[in-house]
Amino acid sequence: MDEDTQSTSRRTVGNDNQPPEPGQLLRDLIMGWRFFSRLPSGSSEHEPPDLSRMAPMLPIVSLLIGLGPALLVFFLALVGMPLLPATVLGLIALALVTGAMTEDAIADTFDGLWGGHDPARRLDIMRDSRHGTYGVMAIVAYFAMRMSLLAALFVNSAVGGVVLWIAAQILARQVSLWLPCRLNAARADGAGHAAGKLPARSFGLGIAVALVLFAVTAVPMAGIFGTLLALLLAAAMAFIWEQVCTRKVGGYTGDLIGALQALVEILILGTFILMI
Repeated sequence: MDEDTQSTSRRTVGNDNQPPEPGQLLRDLIMGWRFFSRLPSGSSEHEPPDLSRMAPMLPIVSLLIGLGPALLVFFLALVGMPLLPATVLGLIALALVTGAMTEDAIADTFDGLWGGHDPARRLDIMRDSRHGTYGVMAIVAYFAMRMSLLAALFVNSAVGGVVLWIAAQILARQVSLWLPCRLNAARADGAGHAAGKLPARSFGLGIAVALVLFAVTAVPMAGIFGTLLALLLAAAMAFIWEQVCTRKVGGYTGDLIGALQALVEILILGTFILMI
């Protein structure tokens, strides 16, 4: 980012110790909504995506994105649909809402990181829109794991399934921003390079909001120990994935961020299954 953009971002997230105005918060929320979802967002002017502005509002965006698909599974189960097809429809609904960003990211990531033999080749493969064997297997495994884990959560408690799935999405999407906070962009061009590193203050504000929402939603269903264990495993996965990205490609890409989100979500859902 150039100096003007960085300066604007710093003012936005409160580096001058002045709280952001409500109108600015709403614009940041809309920016995050437009970036992470494909749902209507009104007729206000579109702004270039800015991670430093979106990060603090991302927990709210994740809550709104996850609510509809989770309630869909709840109501389908309520009218008597078996939970496996109900969760499949919920996952399809979420993919439609997000434009399947995470599914595409994990496929590109596994194709690239394990299909190439050097950083340049791995990055080239990740940029290719076609999916290879690793990518297809990653999508299938990701979908199957979420389907089975969510079905188990909803079997235990329909309300708990709704709440815990939303909790997992909030934390997973927020933790994935650890990569642009810690690493430089792996490419010398593209969206990652344009965005640059996410300021630690922006990441901290966002993760603080996410932790509050996560605790409020997870503790009543998974207990304090289960919630803390999920947080610990999410942090461990973020650290491990940071090392993998550094070793494999020397930085982060959008696909690697999305893949971290997918891995953290699976870990959190799996932890909830063990704790309820």
